[in-house]
Amino acid sequence: MAQLVEHLNGIEGVSGSSPLSSILFSNQMKPCYWPVEQLPGLSQENANALKKIGIHNTQQLLERANSKDSKQQLANQLGLKLQYVNKWTALADLARLPSVGCVYCGLLLHSGVGSLLQLSQTPAYQLHARILRFQVATMQRKDLCPPVELVQKWIQQGRSLVRSSS
Repeated sequence: MAQLVEHLNGIEGVSGSSPLSSILFSNQMKPCYWPVEQLPGLSQENANALKKIGIHNTQQLLERANSKDSKQQLANQLGLKLQYVNKWTALADLARLPSVGCVYCGLLLHSGVGSLLQLSQTPAYQLHARILRFQVATMQRKDLCPPVELVQKWIQQGRSLVRSSS
């Protein structure tokens, strides 16, 4: 187990704590930050544009787009619609959770969860049902839906991170 944690701690591109060690060993939730190109739905062209203005990871994105005005300013600077910046910041916010990361942040967003605060306030059974409906509607496969225990973990981690940042 220790070797696996050591391996995951050495993965390039992830700043903050490693997802596995945060889940297994930490009593205090620490956010994870990811390279912007790992955000789902972000084109390579847009990732390169973000990098040109000094945004290389999700932490930098969240810091630069932390208000409505700063999001609009960023959208103007990139020559894009505000909706793209809003989507990227929502994904980056959700990806801060170690058990969500860039793997599940898009699924959460498409299931109607737009922030960690909203996730922390959503009942697990309700969110699991929404994710299941989304998976069946888009993929016609309910077996791809994450287990309710994982959804509960997301909500617990979300509550912990929201509490620690307030």
